[in-house]
Amino acid sequence: MENTAEKITPDSAPHHDHILILDFGSQVTQLIARRLRESGVYCEIWPFNQADEAKIKAYNPKGIILSGGPCSVLEVDSPRAPDCVFEMGVPVLGICYGQQTMVHQLGGVVEGEEDKTDGSREFGRAFVDVIEETPLFKGTWEKGANEQVWMSHGDHVATLPEGFKAVGKSDGAPFAMIANEEKQFYGLQFHPEVVHTPHGAELYKNFTHNICGCSGDWTMASFREESIAKIRAQVGDKKVICGLSGGVDSSVTAVLLHEAIGDQLTCIYVDTGMMRLGESEQVVELFRNHYNIPLIHEDASELFLGKLDGVSDPEKKRKIIGGLFIDVFEECAGRIGGADFLAQGTLYPDVIESVSFTGGPSVTIKSHHNVGGLPERMNMELVEPMRELFKDEVRDLGRELGMPEDFIRRHPFPGPGLAIRLPGEITEEKLDILRQADAVYIDEIKKAGLYDEIWQAFAVLLPVRTVGVMGDGRTYEYVCAIRAVTSTDGMTADYYPFEHEFLGRVMTRMINEVKGINRVVYDITSKPPGTIEWE
Repeated sequence: MENTAEKITPDSAPHHDHILILDFGSQVTQLIARRLRESGVYCEIWPFNQADEAKIKAYNPKGIILSGGPCSVLEVDSPRAPDCVFEMGVPVLGICYGQQTMVHQLGGVVEGEEDKTDGSREFGRAFVDVIEETPLFKGTWEKGANEQVWMSHGDHVATLPEGFKAVGKSDGAPFAMIANEEKQFYGLQFHPEVVHTPHGAELYKNFTHNICGCSGDWTMASFREESIAKIRAQVGDKKVICGLSGGVDSSVTAVLLHEAIGDQLTCIYVDTGMMRLGESEQVVELFRNHYNIPLIHEDASELFLGKLDGVSDPEKKRKIIGGLFIDVFEECAGRIGGADFLAQGTLYPDVIESVSFTGGPSVTIKSHHNVGGLPERMNMELVEPMRELFKDEVRDLGRELGMPEDFIRRHPFPGPGLAIRLPGEITEEKLDILRQADAVYIDEIKKAGLYDEIWQAFAVLLPVRTVGVMGDGRTYEYVCAIRAVTSTDGMTADYYPFEHEFLGRVMTRMINEVKGINRVVYDITSKPPGTIEWE
């Protein structure tokens, strides 16, 4: 994947009010951005140590939010906000660690939990008392109210800097909410971005709209229009290649590009033989026949299955599939000839992680799905029109483009496909069994009206045979595990609590309709400690 560190200051929303979020390493920083964008405010997340004064001033934000983080301001070399943040004359909102570093940098005092002179640690659900009115609470919280919030802190503010006042307190934080209304600096010890703070979204909207003066005019319609203009400016009259996986990200990317540059775009769909039931036919029908997009459909299933013959180690499977995919993709691209650009469905979470101040997993992010390594190997420039969007925003863009709802709502699907849902060796027989079982499972989920409640659902064919009885005969067939999880971003997940009647219907249909399965089990492992996929 290309180095994105120098691209952290985009020109994507030059005509929109925008907010800068400085990240201090909180696990929920992305939720801040999602809350702001839900109210029509464009924002960006920058690691605190990759945001110098020149970059911040060039970005010209209407306001700045300082995120939470795992460090203590009392530690040597702990993160700090650039001094210019407090000198630019724009509103600043500090969240948890962001509040503490604001106080510390402006002359106040932060104490550790061991001091406990005025407060103590708070983790999880807590309640704050609103003791003063402030623009941050306008129309949401009133003086004298006791409101639920979500806390996660050990340290606490003990003495306020000059010009600040307490506007709220909790049992563990005497200055849980603070304000310097002259300078429009605000600090909250809790996390408004999480769902456990019921009125958190309204607090953010008060900050962005009422305090910072943002108009909230960033919409998918405006993004679509601006993206088309940007694509045309970048590409000119050159050719673009887009790799289709059948998933949401690459599909929306392809349709947006086609709207921008028409037949300058050619899509390549490499059929590895490890796709879901009917998936290849759906991709060809939508892109070649419905959208009339030039499409190379390369059926390389025999090649992939041949290379995977006898391989059971999951990491070896991934490497074989990833390397072979690049070889096949490059060969297909060579038939087109003269293409200067490669389009990828890179999303904003990938960009954030790749420039993380902690290093981030940038070397492994979607290396297969985003055909990693190809831009350098083929000497092509990347076109990434959705690198500023979160997953839910990609779905909104798909709707704006008029794409079929079935494609837009699809659950995530791994780049290696069914290969990682077949622990052990891969055979054509096992793939056929798994495809049918997975189709039955998803069909029942849709019939029950549960598909949109679930982040991801799929079947796994285990390399285990068990004894069963069908009719008067003994069977010795495979075990099928089914998995369904709820999540917001895939980083953490919990199993979906199906009713037993539903699980019984799935089991009955699978065993009756799929030859080769005589036992069905449901995976109730959360992430962590497990992963969503099995391999």
